Amino acid sequence: MNNETNYCGERKSCQKGDCKGCLLRGIEEPKLGEECGVFGMYDLDGNDVASSIYYGLFALQHRGQESCGIAVSRTDGPPRNSNVCKGMGLVNEVFNAENLEKMAGDIGVGHVRYSTAGASVAENTQPLVLNYIKGTLSMAHNGNLVNALELRNELEMNGAIFQTSIDSEVIAYLIARERLKTGKVEEAVKNAMVKLKGAYSLVVASPRKLIGARDPFGFRPLCIGKRDNAYVLSSESCALDTVGAEFIRDVEPGEIVTITQDGIKSDKSLTQAKAAKCIFEYIYFARPDSYIDGISVNSSRITAGRILAQTHPVDADIVVGVPESGNAAAMGYAMESGIPYGIAFVKNSYVGRTFIKPKQSARESSVRVKLNALREVVRGKRVVMIDDSIVRGTTSARIVKMIKDAGASEVHVRISSPPFLYPCYFGTDVPSSDQLIAYNHSVEQICEMIGADSLGYLDIERLSELIDGDKGYCNACFSENYPVEPPKEDIRGDFEK
Repeated sequence: MNNETNYCGERKSCQKGDCKGCLLRGIEEPKLGEECGVFGMYDLDGNDVASSIYYGLFALQHRGQESCGIAVSRTDGPPRNSNVCKGMGLVNEVFNAENLEKMAGDIGVGHVRYSTAGASVAENTQPLVLNYIKGTLSMAHNGNLVNALELRNELEMNGAIFQTSIDSEVIAYLIARERLKTGKVEEAVKNAMVKLKGAYSLVVASPRKLIGARDPFGFRPLCIGKRDNAYVLSSESCALDTVGAEFIRDVEPGEIVTITQDGIKSDKSLTQAKAAKCIFEYIYFARPDSYIDGISVNSSRITAGRILAQTHPVDADIVVGVPESGNAAAMGYAMESGIPYGIAFVKNSYVGRTFIKPKQSARESSVRVKLNALREVVRGKRVVMIDDSIVRGTTSARIVKMIKDAGASEVHVRISSPPFLYPCYFGTDVPSSDQLIAYNHSVEQICEMIGADSLGYLDIERLSELIDGDKGYCNACFSENYPVEPPKEDIRGDFEK
């Protein structure tokens, strides 16, 4: 076989990676990852909060499965009394009844991580806990900075010694240094924010205060809740529901909220007119039972499906969604088109993002470990299959093949987002353009490569309909219209180079 002209044996003109044969034979891509989820709690009555933070992180597990952690302390104790537990793995793997019982504290922060900046190693787990002259500072961060290297170099030249390879540590150091110059920790957070460029939602616990902050563009979500006499900060409202907290409101882009024994205080001096909330939170990242900035995530996905039915109709017998985020969009497509909605996939709920994979030479599909098709649902039918995205195309090709192997006569793929064309620098692991199938191939070519009978994407001009016409969103991964000037090099790797 001549690898120059026939790489995979699918067709004579195949170049490496440019046909469905290559896609089907390769190890499938992971789904897109979002950097993390954050959760904080302050019980003003002095009750322990570790177990509630644990359940909050459980609800945010979809935002990160590589590592997690909790840091708590007592506001009536000495300045340095933090109790920290964190490690690699899922929330229920790192924590148990024994270690949670030992975590006494009425204020604390928690974190689940999926790495987009910094290696997936134990030292990069969060929350970060700094002991300095003012006491203890615990911080959890969701997002990605575009000027982290510049800030890190500046701090190192002034004597800072970094223990991790994540940009979150840069933020923590900046806050600690600014705290030496200010009278209040919230002022230190504000001064640090002035120097930061990019995406960040922060939850910070000082010896006596819980602080939430969101970057001026509002890339990543953050909301406030209350349960009895305890306040909660969370990446998503679904976690508030889990711990029995009432949703109060979202933290506004550029806002700093400070929770003390006196209640909540707000500083909106860094807010700005232009917002750039990540549209992909609604398409894929967030849990469907969450509300982000007043918008139901589930409703957004149903709207996306309706738009797809309007713009890419097809004669078919059944509409199915690829779990989980494809399900609501499939429902919307079915509602708009009148084609019956069905469930065509059984999902293995016990498989996370990472598990032991066979060697590539074995050509075993780990997609089938996660999903399997219901033959009686699709056999002999023309199927509309709704998914949230196509990144490299590998997974899509395998799922289309799975449905056809189960007996479907036709598979028409509809994607509830526009084509990915450009990398994301704001906390999402959308890779460089040369790794994105849509960057170098037309829709027709992608359709052939994944083995579909037709393919349609969501129209980029209609994205705002997903969030009730709000224009304040970021779609740079689809349009290259970055709200913040992107770095000249890909800074989403770690600082270990």
